[in-house]
Amino acid sequence: MEKIEKIIFAGKRAICREPMAAAILQREHLNFPVEILARGIVVLFPEPLNQKAEAVMISNGITLENYMSSQLEPSDFGEHTLVLTFDQAAKEKVLEMEGAQNVEVLTELTGDELEILDPYGAELVTYGICYETLSNTIHKLAEILNEEYDRNENE
Repeated sequence: MEKIEKIIFAGKRAICREPMAAAILQREHLNFPVEILARGIVVLFPEPLNQKAEAVMISNGITLENYMSSQLEPSDFGEHTLVLTFDQAAKEKVLEMEGAQNVEVLTELTGDELEILDPYGAELVTYGICYETLSNTIHKLAEILNEEYDRNENE
């Protein structure tokens, strides 16, 4: 992949996993500047962060002030943008969008066997498990992105 300038975590409504993943990646050390966003595939109106997701993030030292979900738009795609989904179905939906390119399933990119399940509507403990799983996967993602960046810089 070419130089990455923007990473978008895309999912159904972007009120749970997507903003959690974006916030976790923003805390990782990346060897290059990158814009990190969360976008929804089906956002009929802007919604705030899910309360249970917010509680888990706060307990892990992350606050997302005034977060509101927003729709993934054709203008979000680009040669230097990586769009990450959490499952194959979401990837296929994104690929149907005008201008879609550089779309990957997060866990396939990191080599994890299991998809990161959507905790929406579950108990608070499930959101905590989702956060922990995301943290591990996002850490792997950061390492992969840094290795790729370093390899391209040294060519």
